[in-house]
Amino acid sequence: MSFSQELRTESEVIFQGIFEHPYVDGLGKGDVPKGALIHYVKADFEYLNAFINIYGLAIAKSSNREDMAYFYEQIGFVLNSEVHPHNNLCRVAGVAYDDLQGYPLPPTADHYVSHMKSAAQQGSMGELLAALLPCPWTYLEIGHYLIDKYKPEPDHPFYDWITFYATEEVESITTELREKLDQWAQNVGETEKDKARQAFIKSCQLEYAFWEMAYTQEEWPFQVATK
Repeated sequence: MSFSQELRTESEVIFQGIFEHPYVDGLGKGDVPKGALIHYVKADFEYLNAFINIYGLAIAKSSNREDMAYFYEQIGFVLNSEVHPHNNLCRVAGVAYDDLQGYPLPPTADHYVSHMKSAAQQGSMGELLAALLPCPWTYLEIGHYLIDKYKPEPDHPFYDWITFYATEEVESITTELREKLDQWAQNVGETEKDKARQAFIKSCQLEYAFWEMAYTQEEWPFQVATK
């Protein structure tokens, strides 16, 4: 069993929790509260900006041009492709995408971003890859899970969102990240692999928490006016 498959097996309970979360299930049913859609897009826009930053740090850690080119291409995917599922949610919510950009991260999303940046800045390439991997991997499986369970037709309100994350492109991103992590794991000891394992599991936990954050429309305890 590969290292990445070991991580997936160990995180099964978290993946199942994500599939069963009312926000994710609501996407399949075609029924998510408008406020939750808006809160998700606000947070995810800034989260993906941070994801781009992590890819930049991955380029800096890369020792060959093949890896540099890969992470550079992933920056383009986030910038040019991830807008499509966001636009689907905005269309259903009846709001303009541009109006949901530039908001501060809610506590859970802020914690997730800090976790990824810490892994990228202070950890090994393996920790960086392990911290990144749960995002595309959980979304890929969510897309397939919702297609299998609800079999959405083109008139489904979240058809574009669901089918986007079940595409070969997202599967390719997940597979390549897994392969890079597995290759790294073949050349390091158990201590280094355990650090990557903890980074992966924490990101999985925070993927679940991100859905909960959006569904409950989590905010900071106090709103403080700033100049």
